Amino acid sequence: MTDVNPPLPPFTLATAIQKVQAAEDAWNTRDPERVSRAYTVDSQWRNRGEHIVGREAIVAFLTRKWQHELDYVLRKSLWSFHGNHIAVRFQYESRDASGQWWRSYGNELWEFDDAGLMARREASINDVAIEESLRRFFGPRSTEEHGQDFPLW
Repeated sequence: MTDVNPPLPPFTLATAIQKVQAAEDAWNTRDPERVSRAYTVDSQWRNRGEHIVGREAIVAFLTRKWQHELDYVLRKSLWSFHGNHIAVRFQYESRDASGQWWRSYGNELWEFDDAGLMARREASINDVAIEESLRRFFGPRSTEEHGQDFPLW
């Protein structure tokens, strides 16, 4: 049986927003297995300078990521969409083992198959060291916050 991950393309404004929020919610679980199920078995990623292919590699990558990016909290926002493509911007905050907090800013380009699984993800990310007092994000969005944008800078 083929995996299906609604909403399915072609996306409308409402379904694109829903897809972006579902991705944010999944990544905020910090559960690599759960996150990987939103991708095709042969999904291709470019994440910064890494090229990752397939669910097993995605799980391994995310496991490593969240071992180093502690207390990770993510916010995603729809930038644009067309057909089976979605572009998002995002910010996340995490701390490293020394206690240094970071805010990471980025953009992602997503391509989906007909079953709503992400076949391709390209992420460009920049990291900025921040003081803990400058943190903006404290856990997943509440129900009231869903659909709201986040600060750009």
